[in-house]
Amino acid sequence: MDVLVIGAAGLDVKGQVGGPLQMGTSNPGTIRRSVGGVARNIAENLARLGVEVALISAVGDDWPGRYLLERTREAGVNTDHVLIGPDLRTGTYLALLDQEMQLIVGLDDMAAIQAVTPQYLQEREDLFREAQIIAIDANLSPEALETVFTLAARYDRLVCADPTSAPLAARLQPFLKRLHLVTPNLQEAYALLGEVGGAGPPIRLARRLVAKGVKIAVITLAEKGLCYATNNESGHLPAIAVPIVDRTGVGDALTAAVIFGLLEGLAPSEAVRLGISAAALTLQCRQTVCPDISLERLYETLVV
Repeated sequence: MDVLVIGAAGLDVKGQVGGPLQMGTSNPGTIRRSVGGVARNIAENLARLGVEVALISAVGDDWPGRYLLERTREAGVNTDHVLIGPDLRTGTYLALLDQEMQLIVGLDDMAAIQAVTPQYLQEREDLFREAQIIAIDANLSPEALETVFTLAARYDRLVCADPTSAPLAARLQPFLKRLHLVTPNLQEAYALLGEVGGAGPPIRLARRLVAKGVKIAVITLAEKGLCYATNNESGHLPAIAVPIVDRTGVGDALTAAVIFGLLEGLAPSEAVRLGISAAALTLQCRQTVCPDISLERLYETLVV
């Protein structure tokens, strides 16, 4: 196995208003549903890139959970270690989007992932030994995160993290020295540093994260691309201009592609270029994970 991914899985329900939003009443628009969850999205992107990947997550014994597992298995992800709980409610992410596909407000219910306890992870210690890289999102409880880093250190495995959201990013603060890769947006980067916000170039934030112990810090900047830093280098990459169909899952695709690059032995400067390409492809897809993402398409997009 190449990558063990641990974190949330759920359904994405996305509603886009058809005109100016009117509060306090029903608005005409379109509503779409797809499988999601940050960790699950990362796992699917990796599988579609040809990586052997296993997912540890938790879903309910309900139709959304069964649908989610079926679709994830079809994409090539090993879901044998996803906990199915009769008393759990499969996670859901609800997004309200404006006419330009910008997020107005989002609501996520990922409480099911709390069923992934330290004991549940310890019982699957063999997966940590077999994987080359461990990828996580910040939906995991602080206790589960501690167990992840302990098991990863036991087998000298690299840990890569997607902070998921600014409120959840703070859970990763105690583990910055043990992170090989972290991929926050600006708000999440400030949360990782224990700050509300500030001024100055984003690349300075990336360098500060490296100073805190992170080996590779990648800060995503939406339409402005990304900046990254390591102990040896730092830089900024502009976004690739493409028609925007849906922004959901773009950061997850970027994270997965950077992990893929590192798994392939690419330098961080090259791995982040794959991340930019994956983001551009995903922006053009209605699905949360672009179904035809591939290494060939990543390089084709870079050339455009």
